[in-house]
Amino acid sequence: MTDNEILRLMHDDPPRGQRALFDKYYNYVYAIVSRLISGFGSSSDMEECTADVFAAAMMKLEPREDTALKSFIGTAARNAAISTRRRLASKTGLDCREGDEELSALADSEDIAENAEKSERSELLLRMIGELGTPDSVILIQKYYYDKSSKEIAEMVGMNAAAVRVRCGRAMKRLRKLLDENDITL
Repeated sequence: MTDNEILRLMHDDPPRGQRALFDKYYNYVYAIVSRLISGFGSSSDMEECTADVFAAAMMKLEPREDTALKSFIGTAARNAAISTRRRLASKTGLDCREGDEELSALADSEDIAENAEKSERSELLLRMIGELGTPDSVILIQKYYYDKSSKEIAEMVGMNAAAVRVRCGRAMKRLRKLLDENDITL
C-alpha cells in the first residue's frame, strides 16, 4: 500500500488507515528505536517506545496528500528513541552524552528522498514480477531475492532444475520487456 493510499484511508476510515500505517512502518520504526536504545534498555522498553511513536504519530499526523509518511514517522521514532535513551540513562546512571555525536550522525546519514525512491522502485518491480504470474514470479523472487538454487526452486514449484532455469531466463526477458514498455530503468 502506498503512502497516499494510507493517508487517504486515514482520512476516510481512521482505524483502517492507522492499522495500515502500523503494518507498513512497524519494522522501520522498531529498527530505529532498537538501534538508539540498544545498551540502555530492554526489548520491552524498545517495544513500548515503538508503540509510543505510533500513538503520537496517529494523534499528530494530519492526513494530507503532501505528507511524507516515512520521513514523518522516522523523525518521530528518532526523537522518541533519543528521549527514551536519555530517560533510561538517567535511571541507570549510564552516560548518554558521549553517544550524542553518534546520534546526530545517525540522523544525518539517512537520505530520505533516496530511500523513498528505492522503496517506490521496489514496489513497482514487485508488482511487475507479480504480473508475470505463477510459477515465473515465484522463480524470480526465490532466485534473485532469496538466492535459492535452481534445484531448491524446482522442489518448491514441482519442476526439474533445467525447467526452472529455462523459465527463469524467459521470465527475465518478459520482465525486461515490461520495464521497457513502462520506461523504467533500474
